[in-house]
Amino acid sequence: MTTTTLRLHSQAARHKSSAISAISINWKLVYACAMLASLAMLVFYIYQVNQLTRGAYAIRGYNNQISSLAGENTNLEAQFAQSDFLAGVAQQAQALGFEKTTNVAYVQIMQNSLAER
Repeated sequence: MTTTTLRLHSQAARHKSSAISAISINWKLVYACAMLASLAMLVFYIYQVNQLTRGAYAIRGYNNQISSLAGENTNLEAQFAQSDFLAGVAQQAQALGFEKTTNVAYVQIMQNSLAER
């Protein structure tokens, strides 16, 4: 290689390095953007924790509601079974000709009429 070629390569390298050093970074702006991003992430984190807590309370409320409805369902099933049984008994009584009692008359027994030992 000739000196001219080396000189051109050297000047090209200096030109590139001066172009790189010509880019100046405004560090105050970088720090301000970083602080703003950190603050935004902190606010988002607080919001997410709030939403998570609200969801946990909603789930607890739903679980309580489910347990109360399950208990009510059990009671209703028992009442249905009882009413179904009583309806069947009433139908059988009508089929056999039984009637409801309206007048109750008591028979009085004399004390001496019972058998003694």
